[in-house]
Amino acid sequence: MAKLRGLEQRFPSSQGREVLISDLLYFTDRGSGPPLLLVHGLMVTGEMFEPLLDQFATRHRVIVPDLRGHGRSRALPPPYTVRQLAADLSRLLDHLGIESTAVLGYSQGGAIVQQLALDHPEQCGRLVLACTYAFNMATPRERLEGHVVPAVVRALGPRRFAKLAVSLGAKELAQERADWLAGLMADQDRRLMVSAWKETMSFDSRTRLAEIACPTLVVAGSKDQAVPMHHAQMLHDGIAGSRLAVVDGAGHTLIWTHQHDFMRLVEEFLQ
Repeated sequence: MAKLRGLEQRFPSSQGREVLISDLLYFTDRGSGPPLLLVHGLMVTGEMFEPLLDQFATRHRVIVPDLRGHGRSRALPPPYTVRQLAADLSRLLDHLGIESTAVLGYSQGGAIVQQLALDHPEQCGRLVLACTYAFNMATPRERLEGHVVPAVVRALGPRRFAKLAVSLGAKELAQERADWLAGLMADQDRRLMVSAWKETMSFDSRTRLAEIACPTLVVAGSKDQAVPMHHAQMLHDGIAGSRLAVVDGAGHTLIWTHQHDFMRLVEEFLQ
């Protein structure tokens, strides 16, 4: 679908909802009620939230964008910095006439919504930080992975990298869900994903966590190997008044493996 300048068109989707395209980001808009912005992680798209959307949409107007450089927003040019991605979200909310919203960021999406809360605090009524971090280069292993992964993506391409990453890092998923996740990752652009990955390495909100003033829920999996528990503890310690919820036995894919627990925690917090 072509990007439109200064216009908005609506197209019926296969799920019966409307898919909206603006001059900012591709996004979907479902349900009614208090707004809820869902922000996906690196190398996937807003489709990662599809298994949860019907339930969220019973209580919320749910806005789900594809971030700049990802999915159907890949035509938007660089930079792919966290600050730029947060600015895109702010402009999207302005475009929709949403003055303040609850915001949920998952994995790298959590870094982006932290930046949104810091740069545009008036737009963030509540914040959910799920399986995410303030600084993802905190340990030697993380620094090594941060430098190796872009080279592996460049060498293998998104499709082969997706199969490798899911087979090694998402063993807890059923085969159908694992294939679905690998498909989301495989459909990304190699050059853009390398650039976006490198940008995540420079994100560091540790010295500014105390500035996040909105009510915040930090959700973590006790067995998350991709973003281990020390990251959730760092966020909880740094954001005054935040709540920390740990899903026992869950890994980085808890949004799908422990969907009931995740939805319960988020909805209780939002209500």
